[in-house]
This record gives sequence, structure tokens and C-alpha cells, in this order.
Amino acid sequence: MTELDPSRTAVINVHWQRDIVTADGAFGPFFAEPVERRGVIAGADRLNRAARDAGATIVYTRVAFRPGYPDLFANCQLLALVAEHQALEDGTEGAAIVKELTPEAGDLVITHSRVTGFHGTELDVLLRGKGIDTVLFTGVATNVSVEGTAREAVNHGYRTVLVSDACSAASDEAHQATLDSFALLGEVSTTDALVAALKARTP
Repeated sequence: MTELDPSRTAVINVHWQRDIVTADGAFGPFFAEPVERRGVIAGADRLNRAARDAGATIVYTRVAFRPGYPDLFANCQLLALVAEHQALEDGTEGAAIVKELTPEAGDLVITHSRVTGFHGTELDVLLRGKGIDTVLFTGVATNVSVEGTAREAVNHGYRTVLVSDACSAASDEAHQATLDSFALLGEVSTTDALVAALKARTP
């Protein structure tokens, strides 16, 4: 059975933003259908609620750019699409986290302008300041920003867990390939198993 110490655990929710995961968002054609079909937003919400109740830390990473995109370096296809669609501009509805996962008081929200959440941000400092040594990942896309940020977490020395049914990618094959390869670097678990582990330690 999975064991967790909530006081040393954080759930890191990656890119649950309207432009990325909703049907009318700029990246909706890639991600909205598998997100809805797999029910991953509901899974992430259930994990977040259990984690809060147990006293764990909730983190959101969001990618957003200043108006006019002076901080966007489109050196890869994904970031070039951001520029092409004028997506994820900070302060717009598209850059906002979806209402089902709205951050609550005490949650940490990290904004970044690259592909992953640790790069150029205070994420590692904030986690270490809270005594966190275990991170559980939900989000989109499993094989891009979720995996990239999770690999950074491994390099930073965290126990790192991908939540298989609270992540999604543009295809089920890409999602599964990441889960298969990440087992060599960290852990892969389910919402049910992690919620049970958190509830076992809830005061």
C-alpha cells in the first residue's frame, strides 16, 4: 500500500488552464476530448480535496505570458503555437485555471513562461521551505509539461509520483508511454490509492 506523510507531501497540478484543456481553448483540439473522456479533472479535484483535508500542500503551475508576449521565446513547436494562437496571455480567461480546480486560500500558484514548472521559478524554494519531500503530479500533457516538471522534481531529489488517472495527453498512447518510462525514475499510482493513503493519515 502507498504510504504518504501529508505534512511532507504536495500535489502539483500542471496546466489546468482554459486555453489548454477546454473545448473552446486554443489547445482544445489537442487535449479537450481525452481530458473529458478520461474524467481527469474530477480525479484531480478529488485528490486535491483529500490532500487539503489531510494537511498536504496544493500547488498549481500555470504557463502565462505578459501582454504582447515579450517573454515568449518560441524556440519549439509548442511555444510557436502559443504565439500563433495568441494564447495564454496573463490576465485573460484563457490563462485562468478551470473553475472545477479553482485554487483555494493557502494553495500555491506558480506562473512560468517555459515548458516546465521548476525552470526560472521559486517552486523548489517554496516546497523546501514547507519541508516537502514527496510530490504527486496531475495535469496536462502527461508527456510534455507533466513529465518534464516531474523529471525536474526527480533531479531536485523529490520522491515523485505520477497520478495515472489524473493526467492526460493528446493521445492515450502518448500518455501510457510516459507512464511506462517514468516507472524507472519515480512512481506511478492512481487517485484511489493516493486518496486512501492520505485519508489514512487525516486527523
